[in-house]
Amino acid sequence: MHEIKCPHCGKAFNIDEAGYAEILTQVRDEAFDKAIHERLELAEKEKQTAVELAEAKIASDLKEAAAEKDLEIERLREELKTSAELAQAKATGELKDESARKEAEIERLKAELDKADVESKLALKEALTEVEKQRDDLERKLDSRDTEQALLEKSLKEKYETQIKDREQEIERLRDMKAKLSTKMVGETLEQHCEVEFNKIRAAAFPNAHFAKDNDASGGTKGDFIFRESDESGTEFVSIMFEMKNELDEGSNKKKNEDFFKKLDEDRKKKGCEYAVLVSLLEPENELYNTGIVDVSHLYPRMYVVRPQFFIPIITLIRNEAHKTLKLKSELAQVKAQNVDITNFEEQMEEFRKGFSRNYDLASRQFEDAIGEIDKSIRNLEKTKTSLLKSANNLRLANDKAQDVTIKKLTRGNPTMTARFKEAAEGREVAELEAPPDSEATPD
Repeated sequence: MHEIKCPHCGKAFNIDEAGYAEILTQVRDEAFDKAIHERLELAEKEKQTAVELAEAKIASDLKEAAAEKDLEIERLREELKTSAELAQAKATGELKDESARKEAEIERLKAELDKADVESKLALKEALTEVEKQRDDLERKLDSRDTEQALLEKSLKEKYETQIKDREQEIERLRDMKAKLSTKMVGETLEQHCEVEFNKIRAAAFPNAHFAKDNDASGGTKGDFIFRESDESGTEFVSIMFEMKNELDEGSNKKKNEDFFKKLDEDRKKKGCEYAVLVSLLEPENELYNTGIVDVSHLYPRMYVVRPQFFIPIITLIRNEAHKTLKLKSELAQVKAQNVDITNFEEQMEEFRKGFSRNYDLASRQFEDAIGEIDKSIRNLEKTKTSLLKSANNLRLANDKAQDVTIKKLTRGNPTMTARFKEAAEGREVAELEAPPDSEATPD
């Protein structure tokens, strides 16, 4: 036994070993939980402090790295500037420096000539003549270098003028081709032109591709053409929704390419295509659409605008890029198939579980009903058994009473019956005396 004193009222009371152990366990668990809680709060504060220090250090390191890169950029710029200045100075001032040095040499020799003896003046004069000759040679070389520099500049200028002229001729050629192409479209629609161009190279470039008109308008709208291609296993790796717009088809109501972006994007989503391409002759003077393939994915995802001459190139580019992801798409299709198998298995398992549970519930209820009926039958049999036992006991009592019945008991207190039974007994005795003895039986 242990004595425990209440901290509030001061009353002492005794408890057994089990109660004392339970109180001690509660006190120890509360203290342990409190210590754990304090440790967790301290660890969380230390973690937060460490995160803040790490973030501050990373920010400082990034600032230092940025400053170092800025200094390196400035240093490279200064070196580039210095290199350029040195190269220019070397190209134009090398001969001038040499001439200046020769001039200084001449002046020095002239000063020495004035101070020298008469005998040395002749030698100095010859040397002076030689130096002047060298100076003249250097001046001629300098003039020749200037001439070469002028010729080089003229050659470069003519070269760039020729390139500019070629570019202008190319631009004129493209504009003329565009004008001729637009003229050709008067007799045939843009859709027919694109279909013909695709069919020209279908067998060679796209033997496994499907390219046909979009005739499904169940969603309210439809595009012009849909391009799809799959690998040998049937995995589709590229799909393109095409919309063709011809300037001549619009008449006097001139529209812009961007007027058709929203509808094209909706058709792409409804038909489950990855890419959308607008083949357009609209806005013929807009140089944005005359330069080549225009990416407008900043407005609508995976959408491009091209002129008819870039119809085949855009298909080729998209198809080749998509073909690079074919392996990944095949693996993704396998994963999806596995997920479908797992989902089907889980559904079948869930269906089996529900069916088994339902049948089990039915069988359990039927079993309980049968047990109830058996219990009822047992109770009825118990009642029948009890009744039979009671009947057997009554029969036994009746038999005992019947065995206890005698002539004396029956005639006791009844003189008439006593006289009758007495006469009957006497008559039986007389008959026995008068009867002949039994004779032996003879055979038949």
